[in-house]
Amino acid sequence: MGQHRHYHAQLAAEREAAAERIVAAVRGAGKWLRLPLVRRLMRVSRHLMAVREHPKFALIRLLWLAKQAIWQGADELVANGRLTTREDVWHLSLNELIEALANPTQEVHGLVATRKEEARRWAQLTPPRILSSEGEIPTVGYAAVDAPAGALIGSPVSAGVVEGIARVITDPYSEVLNPGEILIAPFTDPGWTPLFINAAGLVMEVGGLMTHGSVVAREYGIPAVVGVLEATRKIHTGQRIRVDGGAGFVVVLDKGRGTKGRMTNDKYPSLKRT
Repeated sequence: MGQHRHYHAQLAAEREAAAERIVAAVRGAGKWLRLPLVRRLMRVSRHLMAVREHPKFALIRLLWLAKQAIWQGADELVANGRLTTREDVWHLSLNELIEALANPTQEVHGLVATRKEEARRWAQLTPPRILSSEGEIPTVGYAAVDAPAGALIGSPVSAGVVEGIARVITDPYSEVLNPGEILIAPFTDPGWTPLFINAAGLVMEVGGLMTHGSVVAREYGIPAVVGVLEATRKIHTGQRIRVDGGAGFVVVLDKGRGTKGRMTNDKYPSLKRT
């Protein structure tokens, strides 16, 4: 109980220590001018960094209002027998929904059925890692120096080495990452960010140095390797793995599925990090 508070307090103490080191590094001629400037910049960074999320927050609130209006339209079509379920509305464009509501005789069942079949077919396809402007699919791969035999090779995007239990997650809204587990994901976007609080490491199937997961991993100081082809299939939840975010490879240490468990270095004994 309250473990997250202790962790937050630990991070706050580390932040203060880092700030003191920065202040101590301001030496030499002009210190009287540079020192107040450095302190002010640190205060601004600390207190105003979160403001950058406010435009996104306001946009999401507006989208919520739009979604409520769409749900109302969907319920009307369901009540009139023109949609089977309210979720079917997402197979219509906004203009198509408006036209359907304005024209009570317009048939939409066939259009929704066609869109559902298209979505099912597209969902079964695996997109290529690289597609040229001419439509060509080149064969590419990563090379990692001194990677162990059988290692999964990817692109190193956040330095460090960590060993821990893997958890494969494809839906951040319905699955939970336990403290100290290594997140294995097809990709990430801002909706995945809460999972990074507990992550000891990150492995993604796609991504580059400046994609979302890579940037957040560096901000959180956790090792990360991206571009690991079929990582969510080749790594299973419960397996113990090693992620080398400096060399760019992942080693499955436990070939079996393993057992679910919690981990850390002092807090979580089964986590080994260097």
